[in-house]
Amino acid sequence: MQIIVDDLLVTYEQNGKGKLLLLLHGWADDHKTFDYLLSSLSKKYQVMALDLPGFGDSQSPNEVWNLDNYTRFIAAFLMKLKLNPYAIIGHSNGGALAIRGLSDGVLKADKLVLLASAGIRNTNKTKRLVTKIVAKVGKISTFWLPKLTRQQLRRKLYGTIGSDMLVAPHLQETFKLTVSQDLQDDASKLNLPTLLINADRDPAIPISDAKLFNKLIKGSKLVVLESTSHFIHQEKNAEVVKIIEDFL
Repeated sequence: MQIIVDDLLVTYEQNGKGKLLLLLHGWADDHKTFDYLLSSLSKKYQVMALDLPGFGDSQSPNEVWNLDNYTRFIAAFLMKLKLNPYAIIGHSNGGALAIRGLSDGVLKADKLVLLASAGIRNTNKTKRLVTKIVAKVGKISTFWLPKLTRQQLRRKLYGTIGSDMLVAPHLQETFKLTVSQDLQDDASKLNLPTLLINADRDPAIPISDAKLFNKLIKGSKLVVLESTSHFIHQEKNAEVVKIIEDFL
């Protein structure tokens, strides 16, 4: 299904009946990442997943956005459809959006589920430094190559250090703004039942980040899944669904 919100064409999927669960995907992903969750959870709930602007089949913004632009857009999307989420489920950057939007009141929900959520930004100075070095090296060492080949090689360089900046090259400046927003203060303001599900082998979100969020979010519960990487909702889909259903 598609709808126009704030002059942007947005693609979304909606299944089931009952209380609404809103699913927010991560950076450079789309709503299809939640296919199993959407199908399973829609047996008991109304479940909605959208392609955030710039990803999947949704139109890209005409300007550089940060987390606040995205949370306001999500709020406008829900308002247009006259929907109020019972729970928000966010993966990676989708979790960061949920934290930001709920902390400042732009988004409303009774419960929150964070799947390998991003948002701890200022404790990883070394990684940001390496990213800058790789960027410079990539430019210097590939300047003589054709543009397409140059982009592919630079994308691989960034991939070696776990950076998503070149995964969505049309949103590089938006990515820079997004990862500059640390959400520790936002997390400490949350006052709703919150479940964190993280993986023990996640190269993008270390367990230390999950434990810090768990400490900052009052009354939150942390579940760590073993032998699992960043896309926990796909790698251990049935287990994740069971944990979420028990929490809800």
